[in-house]
Amino acid sequence: MQKVWLITGASSGLGRQLVELTLARGDRVAAVVRKADALADLQQRYGNALTVEAFDIRDTDRMQQTINSVATAWGKIDVLVNNAGYVLRGAAEEVSDAQIERQFAVNLLAPIQVTRCVLPQMRKQRGGRIVQISSMGGQAAFPTASLYHAAKWGLEGFTDALRHEVAPFGIQLTIVAPGGMRTSFNANAVQAEPIDAYEQTAVGMFRHRSREAGDANYGGDPRKVAQAIIAATDADTAPERLVLGADAYTVVHRALTQRLAALEAQQDIAMSTQLGR
Repeated sequence: MQKVWLITGASSGLGRQLVELTLARGDRVAAVVRKADALADLQQRYGNALTVEAFDIRDTDRMQQTINSVATAWGKIDVLVNNAGYVLRGAAEEVSDAQIERQFAVNLLAPIQVTRCVLPQMRKQRGGRIVQISSMGGQAAFPTASLYHAAKWGLEGFTDALRHEVAPFGIQLTIVAPGGMRTSFNANAVQAEPIDAYEQTAVGMFRHRSREAGDANYGGDPRKVAQAIIAATDADTAPERLVLGADAYTVVHRALTQRLAALEAQQDIAMSTQLGR
């Protein structure tokens, strides 16, 4: 059955791979990008199976108009993929107020609002899939990315709660946690103004490592990640979380193992705080 997709952050990387693969299998796609000509080659190849909307992902009114237009033209929206995002790098003390606000606006508030915008249509049609592109950084944390982590952890908490709210309407949600992929993600990172005092700390080490590593050294294949996401949306039951990439699996597994061990070590003191004990 032909599906209708709404994909944000669709101009390059994972987003573009999703657009290409879904169109190639005969689906229809509404792609949200920043530049109108970003998908010109795909528009020429697939014609009216692809609609491209160019605007700032933070523009909620425009997003609602796009969703309404797509639902009217194609009758439904089967899958929303919230993919737009970027990483702000710098120690918490180094980043500016404006950088903090934009990181949360793009990585947390925008996907929340896009999700809210699509819910009425999915409720009306009694079903749909929402895919939130998080990161292995939604379960683990590293120096120089505290605000990025805060946004991703927030998105995961929102999604876990929302899953229970919309289940009665047949709407299913999946959090995708990719590792490093060969895209332009690292190259597009926003860098905070460094403070010299952090140079010889873990912040300085991670700062240099991220600059030297480059996206070309990541082992994740964005096309394979896109294929795994599409397969998850085709499954009868959506996975609640999808960790993709060898690095992501290792990092998330270690973080969860350490967290569980710390919790279990606190069992006695946790129980001792009950009334009557």
